[in-house]
Amino acid sequence: MKTGDNRNPGDPDPRQVVERTIRVDQAGEFGAVRIYEGQLAALRWTGRSNSETGRRIQHMAAQERQHNKVFDRLLVERRVRPTVLSPLWSVAGFALGAATALMGDKAAMACTVAVEETIEEHYAEQAARLGDDEKDLRATVEKFRDEEIEHRDTALAAGAEQAPGYEALSAVIKTGSRLAIWLSTRI
Repeated sequence: MKTGDNRNPGDPDPRQVVERTIRVDQAGEFGAVRIYEGQLAALRWTGRSNSETGRRIQHMAAQERQHNKVFDRLLVERRVRPTVLSPLWSVAGFALGAATALMGDKAAMACTVAVEETIEEHYAEQAARLGDDEKDLRATVEKFRDEEIEHRDTALAAGAEQAPGYEALSAVIKTGSRLAIWLSTRI
């Protein structure tokens, strides 16, 4: 976003947009890693780590770890302060992942759908806000958005919508994800 862009009064300046983008995306990718770590732990506890669901989650977790590494690097390169809420996201993410996997494979996949749909929307909004002077960051956000959509589609194909209480579970997870995004952007 260039300083000459038409911004509304009260809109953050371009530097704030970049800082908020990197801060919240690093926090989100860290949270996603912790969700998948919780799910994988629960699958190990229940002897299901080598199941089809386990293999799907391992694949998605590997991609999320790569996303997290990119945003960890960008925090340092761009001198962006990380969110102070990372310890909370670590515990909450792991607990959410473990709880949904303990509820069953379809609930674990329902968690993935809810989180990834929220993140996909968030990444789309970010890409639209980033200007041509931030085309590399925008390209990263768009690439990761595509991979989040892939995760959502994988989870849907695995029967996420058949999870008991899917609508309620999805609504709660999406609300929590949106709150985490809002808080991590600012704190």
